[in-house]
Amino acid sequence: MASSSKRYSGKEVAVHNSRESCWIIVHGKVYDVTDFLDDHPGGSKIILKYAGKDATAEYDPIHPPDAITTNLKPEKHLGSVDLTTVEKVEVKITDEERARQQRIAARPPLSEILNLHDFEAIAKYTMAEKAWAYYSSAADDEITNRENHAAFHRIWFRPRILKDVTRVDWSTTILGQKSSMPVYITATALGKLGHPDGELNLTRAAAKHGIIQMIPTLASCSFDEIMDAAAPGQVQFFQLYVNKDREITKRIVRHAEKRGIKGLFITVDAPQLGRREKDMRQKFEAEDPSEVSKADQGGVDRSQGAARAISSFIDPGLNWSDMAWFRSITNMPLILKGVQCWEDALEAYDIGLSGVVLSNHGGRQLDFARSGLEVLVEVTTKLKEKRGLSFPNAKFQLFIDGGVRRATDVLKAVALGATAVGVGRPFLYAYSAYGPEGIDQALQILHDEFEMNMRLLGACSIKEVIPEMVDASNIHLHIVSVPSDNLYESNYERLQGARLRDIKNKL
Repeated sequence: MASSSKRYSGKEVAVHNSRESCWIIVHGKVYDVTDFLDDHPGGSKIILKYAGKDATAEYDPIHPPDAITTNLKPEKHLGSVDLTTVEKVEVKITDEERARQQRIAARPPLSEILNLHDFEAIAKYTMAEKAWAYYSSAADDEITNRENHAAFHRIWFRPRILKDVTRVDWSTTILGQKSSMPVYITATALGKLGHPDGELNLTRAAAKHGIIQMIPTLASCSFDEIMDAAAPGQVQFFQLYVNKDREITKRIVRHAEKRGIKGLFITVDAPQLGRREKDMRQKFEAEDPSEVSKADQGGVDRSQGAARAISSFIDPGLNWSDMAWFRSITNMPLILKGVQCWEDALEAYDIGLSGVVLSNHGGRQLDFARSGLEVLVEVTTKLKEKRGLSFPNAKFQLFIDGGVRRATDVLKAVALGATAVGVGRPFLYAYSAYGPEGIDQALQILHDEFEMNMRLLGACSIKEVIPEMVDASNIHLHIVSVPSDNLYESNYERLQGARLRDIKNKL
């Protein structure tokens, strides 16, 4: 067994540069990944590219910090390396990257970005193709992904007039914590794909604008790094994927509580990851055909791409009986993230949980799952009927996420009983396209939209945004004529089917 305390020179590592003996360097540590080549969900080609070299720059954006230590056996952790002796990897600028840099240079000034759709439009053309595919992809035919947004179009306003709206206040409280608006930054994985600072962009912007960030289990930045970047007194939630090893889960939960997390959102809609075909095609096209054939002989399932690598620890056996265990290990409010019908919302209420997020994982799991907005109407109706509850309800809070692009979307959800709404992809697109200034601008746009639309709706405070201000009679009709949303539809990238590979002319 190798000693993890051994220190290597760059030359010692460099000789292990083949499929037969493949070592890589990540953050100054040396790892033997020879036996992991065919199991790597992103394919062996990318690892072999860095065989005997420092792979940190390639590793960081697409892996949580502990991915390599978690997936490799301890004996494969070989030791450290003297970085001054390591040969620098030559970074070759491809034609595609040159073209992308030209598109970045052609971005409109931030002052011309008027809404959240605009950030998505610019990110689509300026992000690396693989990063865009990961962020934008959704399950199967992406019907639910599009329905999440379309559902808001089936809700119409019934504004009140002649109200004194000189001053309007769109602040609220979420799980007893103050927020400047009924919006929180929901958990999204791999933030560094869009910007080197990753989730820290969201942490800093949340502090500046007085909203709450939900820290993801699969962040590119470590949990403590994000917590350390928070402003004094800044409120943060934590999204938890439950590990098959409950001791690991207990350690994570208790550490989160010790660090001051104010709400634990347990993801319950991902016992297996959905098929995100845009993302999957990137993995296929990136792999060398000869390597694919070698891997296929071993029966390797590479279909889930990077998602499989970072999520193989998730427990598909998670069930209702585990909720009592969670209550025994933490005093944090417990919220189920990914509830999709009233029966499960009722069960969560009956066992004493603090709330549920009515969500389909951004359309990335079960295609043809209904939108959180539609489920919200069902849940409020049934829980009033079964338990006499009215919403918003401080003791059992309802949240939704998915498809939000305007403050009007949020106000519709609030009117129908939601305490707050989670926003994910639009904030990723904002900082991917424009860095920290982009996310700052995105949140300011929402503030401005809230102020205008609260006045136009005739509501002086969030408490005055009530069910009578909306017409939701068409929410359950999935074929209904509504005006097209040209901005959303122009940003949506159609799924591509299988295609012939490019044929090079040998003449």
